[in-house]
Amino acid sequence: MAENYTAAQIAEMSPEQLAQASADALFERDIAAKDMGIDIVSVGPGRAELSMTVQHRMLNGHATCHGGFLFALADTAFAYACNSRNENTVAGGCSIEYLAPGREGDRLTAVAEERSLAGRTGCYDISIFNQDETLLALFRGKSHKIRGAVIAGSDAE
Repeated sequence: MAENYTAAQIAEMSPEQLAQASADALFERDIAAKDMGIDIVSVGPGRAELSMTVQHRMLNGHATCHGGFLFALADTAFAYACNSRNENTVAGGCSIEYLAPGREGDRLTAVAEERSLAGRTGCYDISIFNQDETLLALFRGKSHKIRGAVIAGSDAE
């Protein structure tokens, strides 16, 4: 369970601690990520690495991972990267390029990296790899900061 923090406690956190606390708060409320079996591997300021295993229910008519699940994994990594500073941030737009199929049982990892952050907008690149380090997809997302804080109940809201 994510903790509630005061503004003073948040101010004392290192950027890495703040990213982890923000990720914990997001994940606690992230029903979709939990339902897809997404795990947080690591987070930091402007970055996130998340993983999931391709389940039978995620297969399309070609017996490969449906592109929507690849998109969802990348979009989730994007969300955790762009919310890593305890500032509510949403997607302003995104796109994906599918390069290779995911297969049932594959362990997929999405690595999100901040490329630009200026004012209320940011740009993030997310790469999805399988357990053999085969690149399956490239995703680019544009973020937009909105009002509020990620950590619910904190004085930072």
